[in-house]
Amino acid sequence: MELVVEPDVYSPSVDNDGNYIDKIPAFNTIKKGLICPCGSRKDKFYDSHSSFSAHIKTKIHQKWLDGLNTNKINYFVENEKLMQTIQNQRLIIAQLDKDVQNKLLTIDYLTKQLLHVNTSHQTVGDLLNLD
Repeated sequence: MELVVEPDVYSPSVDNDGNYIDKIPAFNTIKKGLICPCGSRKDKFYDSHSSFSAHIKTKIHQKWLDGLNTNKINYFVENEKLMQTIQNQRLIIAQLDKDVQNKLLTIDYLTKQLLHVNTSHQTVGDLLNLD
């Protein structure tokens, strides 16, 4: 069985003013290339510094980066909502896990009771025969 290594996903850097900017990562640490989430092509990955450098100069990528900078506040609010959702889901999962554990204990207890009843069942002789 072979492990599949997927390309890394590019994320822009943030400058001192809090704006998103392009900063090309070092490609000597990237094993299987880089995917850009700008939406140009989901299946396209970049395996060299020069190919990614050409990509970030495209209109589609620049428009995406401008959109990130324009909607910074919305992304923050969305991130907070997602964090709350994750917290709620963790609580739900913990409660469901607790319920499953309780049900497993009940199943084990009832199984033991059933086995005990079956093994302790004694054969009763003919009670009407008074000889």
